[in-house]
Amino acid sequence: FQKAAALDPKDYAAHFHLALAYSLQNDAAHAIPEYKKTLELKPALYQAELNLGILLLREKRPSDAIPHLESAVTQKPKEARPQYQLAEAYLASGDPAKAAQHFAASLEADPKSPAAELGLGRAELLRNQLPEGAAHFRKAAELDPKYRDALLELAAAYEKAKQPAEAIALYRQFPENTGAQERLGELLLESKQYAEAIPRLEKAVAESPTSANRLALATAYRMNKEPAKELEQLGKAAAADPGDYDLRMIYGRALRDERQLAPAAQQFYAAAQKKPESVEAWNELASVLIIHEDYGPGLAALDKVKALGKESPGNLFLRAITLDRLKQKKPALESYEQFLATDNGKNPDQEFQARQRARIIKQELTKR
Repeated sequence: FQKAAALDPKDYAAHFHLALAYSLQNDAAHAIPEYKKTLELKPALYQAELNLGILLLREKRPSDAIPHLESAVTQKPKEARPQYQLAEAYLASGDPAKAAQHFAASLEADPKSPAAELGLGRAELLRNQLPEGAAHFRKAAELDPKYRDALLELAAAYEKAKQPAEAIALYRQFPENTGAQERLGELLLESKQYAEAIPRLEKAVAESPTSANRLALATAYRMNKEPAKELEQLGKAAAADPGDYDLRMIYGRALRDERQLAPAAQQFYAAAQKKPESVEAWNELASVLIIHEDYGPGLAALDKVKALGKESPGNLFLRAITLDRLKQKKPALESYEQFLATDNGKNPDQEFQARQRARIIKQELTKR
């Protein structure tokens, strides 16, 4: 064909077949100019317009493809293939309304096309026509089982539309798909169906033990009143990703809630080392250390909060009772008085306690 085109440069058939040969070798760089040359010599040649449009579409040039596919459709409006390719070009170029029009025309020519059904479904979703789009997704899967996985796209669309029940129903249809089961577990968790979420999340963790799905499983265990299993998953997640500040904080709080104060302190300390400017981490660390009667390190953690300029009335009260227990009367009194001067009635029980202790400490200091 190269020789034929060279011998007679005006032979459009030679250029067409040369273009076809290049395209069958996936050589778009040479095929596209040959198709264009064919159309210069033989304008609006149907097969050249169609082939060039398809090739440009495959090369992710949908806007360039559209005029050639429009020409093909104009010549054979009842043919399914040009309508379908034009619809794909409009969809890729961001015009779902025109895409829907041509997918529908393709289906009119070939009502059994799962590809056209799926394309029309996608176009309808982009037009915010979820019920109509859903019907076409389901029809595509019905026509050809190979299109069933596209239902996961539909499930994601239901999630985006705040319709979790519909998404859950679709994810249930993919018991062997780890990602679908993980998302199903998360949706069941969000829907407060904790017991049902657990086996899905357990499966996801068994097949792909990431920090994210371990955390989701731990949350399900917590809500289902299974704290030992919750801590097990959080511990494994923290061990696998020791630099994750948020994970350390979550694990620390879970340990604290189960009164495992020393391990909780270790997690809060690790979080504070990861993010030294975190007032939250230092506060949590101070609290569990002081409750654990580890007063020296607890005061050191409170000093970190103070150094960050974020000392609150609650910090002052915690400092005061700690100093009080350490028999450091004068600094304890100062902290009680600072707390009372700044709390402004927000914590009446603590204010009552602070007044009583301040009065007693003053009497003890006076007696000295």
